[in-house]
Amino acid sequence: MSIDTSKVATSNSTTAATASKPSKIGGVATWADDRLGLATAMKKNIRKVFPDHWSFMLGEIALWSFVVLLLSGVFLTLWFTPSMGEVTYQGSYDQLRGVQMSEAYASSLKLSFDVRGGLLMRQMHHWAAMLFVASMMIHLLRVYFTGAYRKPRELNWVIGSLLLLLGTLEGFTGYSLPDDLLSGTGIRAADGFMKSMPLVGTYMSFFLFGGEFPGDAIIPRLFTIHVLLIPGLLLALIAAHMLLLVYHKHTQWPGPGRTEENVVGYPMLPVYAAKAGGFFFIVFGVTAMMGGLLSINPVWKFGPYDPSKVTAGSQPDWYMGWPDGALRIMPGWEFHFWGHTFPFNVFFPIIVLPGLMFTILLMLPFIESWVTGDKRDHHLLRRPRNAPTQTAVMVSLMTFYGLMWAAGGNDIIAIKLHASINQITYFMRGAVFIGPAIAFFITRRWCISLQRHDQETLLHGYETGIIMRSPEGGYSERHLPVSPATAYTMTARERDDELMIGAPAETDANGVAAPGGTRKEKLRQKLSTLMFADNVQKPTKAELDEAHHHAEHEHELQAPLEGHAADGHQFDGHHSVDGENLRSH
Repeated sequence: MSIDTSKVATSNSTTAATASKPSKIGGVATWADDRLGLATAMKKNIRKVFPDHWSFMLGEIALWSFVVLLLSGVFLTLWFTPSMGEVTYQGSYDQLRGVQMSEAYASSLKLSFDVRGGLLMRQMHHWAAMLFVASMMIHLLRVYFTGAYRKPRELNWVIGSLLLLLGTLEGFTGYSLPDDLLSGTGIRAADGFMKSMPLVGTYMSFFLFGGEFPGDAIIPRLFTIHVLLIPGLLLALIAAHMLLLVYHKHTQWPGPGRTEENVVGYPMLPVYAAKAGGFFFIVFGVTAMMGGLLSINPVWKFGPYDPSKVTAGSQPDWYMGWPDGALRIMPGWEFHFWGHTFPFNVFFPIIVLPGLMFTILLMLPFIESWVTGDKRDHHLLRRPRNAPTQTAVMVSLMTFYGLMWAAGGNDIIAIKLHASINQITYFMRGAVFIGPAIAFFITRRWCISLQRHDQETLLHGYETGIIMRSPEGGYSERHLPVSPATAYTMTARERDDELMIGAPAETDANGVAAPGGTRKEKLRQKLSTLMFADNVQKPTKAELDEAHHHAEHEHELQAPLEGHAADGHQFDGHHSVDGENLRSH
């Protein structure tokens, strides 16, 4: 019996199949793919998986802040005049009308008062710069504390550190452009910093300023550096940073189903792209709100720059505050030799110290790799507590940075606390050395204590808060095992004792006294001992089996109490699940 299916389906059984005419978009895509061969690469990358965790958004804040900087910077470039030529201001701001000023400062006032949306764009640009540097710094801390800088991502750490340095320099050149009294004071300080460099300082100052300070070329040159040179370097480094991120695949937090060989998350399209796009608009909206509601860098209050004047209480943007603090608390050390003055009270805190700190930051992954000898690839993140020494090192550096930053406002602190600025300065001189050492010791011991707590939780279970009384009258707190997923996450780390370098053997296999080793090897052995000796290792399989056997024995002893309402889950949210597991024992 034949069935007529024409009413419910169509068929080409009687005619040859022909391709339908492609749409206009499809035709363009085919044309481009035939010439560029993008389909294969795009097909692979649009399905690339990215893990989902809130801490991974910190880097995106930096990225989208940079995009806001580019957009607002293009707008500002259309009206800003990077010239130090003298003009008489005749704009809308009455208090400065008729005052002689540079064209750069006059155009900044014009942007603020005469260009529609100009003040909003100026303030959005400044706030985006603040967010850009801050988010890069926090992102860098997240990468370090979670161990995401280890092989194969050392080069990406270097690129990120360079981005932070260039972002700071870009911010300095940017807020120096308006040529107001505050920014001019900063340029005057920069001139002094360069001249503090022995032998070459004076020449560098003359080359940058086109003669003696202030000259008439510094604003145009800073403008070129700010809108062309550094942004080009930033774009190139960001592109390299993202390419390496895609090539190495994204790190992920340990958990069930997550290994060093896979990535668990969402594909680029449509999920991750939609999230990233929405996050851009959040960053843009927050920046626009800050630019519209929060005043920043009101250049009209400061007036035009005059080399004979200085702004009382002048301070740079926050990310330049820590070198300023180092300069304020540095003793007045200088000496004269062969007719030359060597002002170490400026050279050390402004030139040597930032260079040394940046070098330490840059070399951290390579120092750790040398000490541990660990050459394995790492794609799973580690909790900060599982690397006590590394975590303590970064906390000590943060403490040093924070104290230097606070020293940059020693005058403000003295005014607010009605204290002596000299006493505050003397205190800071000692605190910048003692504070990081105390922070290192406390952080390291804290991390080791957290490791010990994790070990107790794995072996004996978590505390329920339920007090049980034995037939003999003794009291004890009831512990219950953690879930398998939690246990997996807590044990997904390497054993540090496998990486610790032991002391060299006193004799070789033939009983002959072995050489003592080079100083470099001895130093590496001591650093390895400091890094790993006190760490609490995760339990072995035998220790876990013994702990589980002991827990089962306790549950058998408590079996008569199973009918009691207090099974240990009244307040921890696991009553329905773990209660059944407990009764199954």
